[in-house]
Amino acid sequence: MGELLAVALITVLAVISPGADFAMVTRSSYAFGRRSGLLAALGIACGVQVHVVYTVLGVAVLISQSPGLFMAMKVVGAGYLIYLGYRSLRTRAPVALEGAAGVTGRGAWGAFASGFLTNALNPKTMLFVVSAYSQVVQPGASLGLNFAYGAFMSLAHWVWFSLVALFFSREALRQAMLRRQRMVDRVIGVALIGLGVAVVFVNVR
Repeated sequence: MGELLAVALITVLAVISPGADFAMVTRSSYAFGRRSGLLAALGIACGVQVHVVYTVLGVAVLISQSPGLFMAMKVVGAGYLIYLGYRSLRTRAPVALEGAAGVTGRGAWGAFASGFLTNALNPKTMLFVVSAYSQVVQPGASLGLNFAYGAFMSLAHWVWFSLVALFFSREALRQAMLRRQRMVDRVIGVALIGLGVAVVFVNVR
C-alpha cells in the first residue's frame, strides 16, 4: 500500500506541474476546440507508455549508463519542444472557429500525434517515469504490477489534461483567448522554446 501511495503522489505532482504538455493542450483546446484538446490529452497519456515500456524492460539502465545516449534523447526532445514553440510564434492570423465543429480525419490524427510526441520526446517525462520505478517500485515487483503502475500514470495524465482541455475549450474563455490569440500564442511559444532550451542546458534532477 505504501508503494502504491508513493507512486500515486509522485505521479499526481508530476502531472499537474506546468510544462510543455500543459501549453500544448491549452493551445489545442482554445484554438481548435474541445475535441482537439481531448485528443491531445489522449495522445499525452499514450506517450507516457513509451517511457514505461523501455523502463520496465530495463532499457533505462542503458540510458543512465550512457551519457551520450541520454544527451541525444534530450536534444531530440528539446528540438521538438522548440519546433512547437516556433510554430506557435509563427501564427499570423486567428484560427477563428476552425475546430468549432470538432476535428476529423487528418485534423484528429494531428491533435493526437501532437500530444503523443510531446510526451514521448519529453526528457522530463522520461526522468519522471525512470525515477518513479527506480526510487519507489521494488526491484522484485512482477511485470504485471509494473505495467499496472504505468497504466495508472497514463490514466492520471489523461484525466488531468482532459480537465485542462475542457476548461480552456469553454466557449466564453475560448472566444476571449481567440481575440488575443497572437499574444497568447507568443506567450505559449516563448514558454515552449524556453522549456526546450532548459531541457538541454539545465541539469534536470
